[in-house]
Amino acid sequence: MKERVRILRFTIIGTLNALIAAFVVWLMMHIRKEDYMLANVTAYVVSQIHNFIWCKYWIFPLDKENKKNTVWHQMLFFAGAFALAYSAQFVFLLVLVELLHCNEYLAQFLGLFIYGAVNFSCNKFLTFR
Repeated sequence: MKERVRILRFTIIGTLNALIAAFVVWLMMHIRKEDYMLANVTAYVVSQIHNFIWCKYWIFPLDKENKKNTVWHQMLFFAGAFALAYSAQFVFLLVLVELLHCNEYLAQFLGLFIYGAVNFSCNKFLTFR
């Protein structure tokens, strides 16, 4: 698969993940009146279930001949990629909100770009290589 097709697919699924995350954040913060940090954690965990399935079968499908990475191996590395990307995003979120006094919703949105860049790189080069 050409790299620009893979990036396009990642962008499509990333947009769906962002919509899922935004909905969960809105639901948690606006309807349930939860703290922005709990809303953020919940949103990312929910969207990762969706993300793994699409990454495995549509964005980074393995060749039929290359089956050395088992599903458990992929899930472990996917969780590691998520942890790294999420940590980068969460630190970014805290800096924006706590130090720079940025709007919590805007900070959540901007964090998606940090998360997406780190997540794509980790999954491309580690999880689904």
